[in-house]
Amino acid sequence: MKVFSSLSVFAATVLAGSLASAADFPVNKGLVAAGRLPADLRDSFGETFGSGSGMTVLDWKKTDKGYEGSFLLLPDRGYNVEGTTDYRTRVNTLSIAFAAPEAGKAAVADLKLDHTLLLTDKAGKPMSGLDPVAVNKDNGTDLPGAATGAVSLDPEAVVRLPDGSLMISDEYGPAIYHFSAEGRLVSATLPPQAFLPMRKGALNFSSNNPGVGAPTPDPEDPETGRQNNQGFEGMALNPATQELTVVLQSATRQDGGDKKTTRFNTRALVYDATDPNALKLKAEYVVPLPTFKDADGKTLVAAQSELTVLPDGRLLMLSRDSNNGWGVKGEASLYRRVDLLDFAGATNIAGADFDGLKSVAPKGDLDPSVTPATLTTVIDMNDNAELAKAGLHNGAPHDASDLSEKWEAMGVVPAFDPEHPKDVLMLIANDNDFLTTRGHQVGADYKADADVDTMVLVYRLSLD
Repeated sequence: MKVFSSLSVFAATVLAGSLASAADFPVNKGLVAAGRLPADLRDSFGETFGSGSGMTVLDWKKTDKGYEGSFLLLPDRGYNVEGTTDYRTRVNTLSIAFAAPEAGKAAVADLKLDHTLLLTDKAGKPMSGLDPVAVNKDNGTDLPGAATGAVSLDPEAVVRLPDGSLMISDEYGPAIYHFSAEGRLVSATLPPQAFLPMRKGALNFSSNNPGVGAPTPDPEDPETGRQNNQGFEGMALNPATQELTVVLQSATRQDGGDKKTTRFNTRALVYDATDPNALKLKAEYVVPLPTFKDADGKTLVAAQSELTVLPDGRLLMLSRDSNNGWGVKGEASLYRRVDLLDFAGATNIAGADFDGLKSVAPKGDLDPSVTPATLTTVIDMNDNAELAKAGLHNGAPHDASDLSEKWEAMGVVPAFDPEHPKDVLMLIANDNDFLTTRGHQVGADYKADADVDTMVLVYRLSLD
């Protein structure tokens, strides 16, 4: 029986045989398993579960029947339709098991929620999903502050370090937090000035989703820095090099992020994470987000939703459209893809004037001195021939078998196939936005318009 118990072990066992052929392009061998948990599932604290904005795999093994393992799944700031709530942010541990699939079919994956861990500040006070209305000071670092005095956190991606501690990226800051294995805040890192949301010349972390009784920010949108609800959506750690990469969901306001049609030049930051409490910025690149046409021929931008690392160190990035899929109005998604993200040949702008308030892409037009990264599609999640293997589809009929809108969590594990030793399995989970008709959170029941299950899709990739 073959087992791996951390990403670092995965890297050590596979990387050695992969570097020589790192140029081999990942080939999608198709959907091999799919599983779901009910929308009304409660976590260990009796509140609606809320699926995943981020994922990190804990352990993985091949069994006589197939595969089994466990992973962390990170929900975001809680259920919110009209404003945010004082949801205590947390991370969940899940287990998964599935048999080898039959030809032409995807196996049914058995998912189970095992444990829920609250995230707290340094004093042990739970972090809050409330929209920030203040700036909290933490040893010289400015953090988003809730009206309750808590640190506001909208968690979007998670990486587990060998000592069990967690790196979690945040949408509000945007920021990168280091938590102990027990979920207590250890340190926080803010990005360069270009990323920080500024209103009237002052740092203002609001995402324009005020809680009950809280004021609306003035102006509603930042003038520079990350756009509302477009923070550090994706993050991945290369365990072999200790490089931690985060990507902004879409362009900063000054780089065309003030309009949905021009927000495609987003940015990636690469940190040396040898000391997770003293991250050192090594590189910064412009990442050109995918664009696509809607039914009226209008060009739209697919927002970045997650990042993960392959055993050979290369990065995969998930991008998607919005407002399409089960649980929202639009029934058919126009874009959901996993792309290979390549920084080779891209211009490193770390430390340049672009890290201040000089735009690298005014009104969406990239500065001619800057070469962006490249993206190449590996998985098209909207491929109905593949989805049909699991009884799923993209588009009509608009029901619970229509993929939900948001897919925001990814993890990579070995396939343990001696004939194809470099093959991997990719787990992709949705973010169901806590949508259920039987919800309970922050001491109150709620009823959404649909029941959107938590789902995990498993694809097989060849790196030969």
